[in-house]
Amino acid sequence: MGLLSRKPDTASQSKTAKELTIINRLGLHARPSAMFVKTASRFKCEVWVEKDGERVNGKSIMGLMMLAAGQGSKLLITCEGPDGDKALEEIEGIVLRKFDED
Repeated sequence: MGLLSRKPDTASQSKTAKELTIINRLGLHARPSAMFVKTASRFKCEVWVEKDGERVNGKSIMGLMMLAAGQGSKLLITCEGPDGDKALEEIEGIVLRKFDED
């Protein structure tokens, strides 16, 4: 019948996650959300952001803004794919830099 199934390449499907706290004064409003999406979109991996049980695509500005993540919010960032480690590292960097706001 010609159906082929391919085993996923586990080496290229790494998954990494980290909890980050939003520390900039105004939280994850429009500009930081856009910065987050721009950074996440540079990588060939899925980026998921979870807050209080709600999970959204980290490459969606509307999704991020719907989280209403104010200062002090804890976000679980999960990156899954070939360059997920690097994506998480860069996302953590912009969060720690307070999205260059302060």
